[in-house]
Amino acid sequence: MKKYTRQSKILELISKKEVETQEDLADGLKAMGIDVTQATISRDIKELRLVKVMAKSGKYKYATIGQSQEGITDRLNKIFENSVVSIDSAVNLIIIKTIPGAAQICASAIDYMGIDDIAGSLAGDDTVFVAIKSVESVEYVLQEFKKNIR
Repeated sequence: MKKYTRQSKILELISKKEVETQEDLADGLKAMGIDVTQATISRDIKELRLVKVMAKSGKYKYATIGQSQEGITDRLNKIFENSVVSIDSAVNLIIIKTIPGAAQICASAIDYMGIDDIAGSLAGDDTVFVAIKSVESVEYVLQEFKKNIR
């Protein structure tokens, strides 16, 4: 139980401030009344699957895998916004035309959007086919895509 409390405090720390080193992590835990060794911190980092990512300050910090993807998602959304030429639908498919060579990165952006109504996507050079799970969800997904291209 002690381990899970400590690990939840680690996650709390890295979500609230930029923690650069294991020593910073240990200091933060000590400030919370949790005495810990470097070996324990190292083990916790591995078990929590924490990664080092570039912070907005330009320094590296610990983050969860989900947090590390935030920067990727922002970039993918920007690429999606700048690459889409048109969006259309047919039954339960959405067809997205992109500038040449951008379809695959736009399909990746769609995957990162995390829209549950999407069954999957297939990308060529300048076209992405997006299969929607139900015909009723097509309009909702279209609106989500259009929000990302303003």
